[in-house]
Amino acid sequence: MGKAIGLVEYKTVSAGITAADTMIKTSEIEVLQSEAVCPGKYFTLISGDLSAVRAAVDAAAAKLPDQLIDSFVLGNPHDSIFRAIYGTTGIKDPRALGILETYSVAAAIVAADTAAKTAIVDLIELRLARGMCGKSYLLLTGEVAAVTAAIEKAKAGAGESGMFLDSSVIAGPDPKLWQNIL
Repeated sequence: MGKAIGLVEYKTVSAGITAADTMIKTSEIEVLQSEAVCPGKYFTLISGDLSAVRAAVDAAAAKLPDQLIDSFVLGNPHDSIFRAIYGTTGIKDPRALGILETYSVAAAIVAADTAAKTAIVDLIELRLARGMCGKSYLLLTGEVAAVTAAIEKAKAGAGESGMFLDSSVIAGPDPKLWQNIL
């Protein structure tokens, strides 16, 4: 895993694959995930040294600006992001539940990184546009005050890019709900 991650998200599969090729040819990066998601969008998540990731994302964004939905570059992403994306979190003691929904994959990942770095919370899941008409969401747990602080900070960040959709904090979710989430 590199020291940074970056992502570009495009309106079409054609633009997304072209952007992925551009990023690979621009600098020495590792492609972590590159795929079509609902409703026909395409995103590519990369890792590498910060300068390489930034160069790759900038090159892709400059090549196809009219098709670009969203993008980001994060130096030193929180480790829990990857477990949340790939469904390997293993939460043992769920408490309050925080939910944040965005219009883009990029905004959800940045929001998850912000939340995880804001307070002592555990990311549960980071759903990236699959089966959600292109929207994404994150779920996290922790003490009520920590979850509230993490969601508020993540909400503010996603709102700056115009990609925030909705959020909520449930102080004491019913055990039956946890059975479905975990």
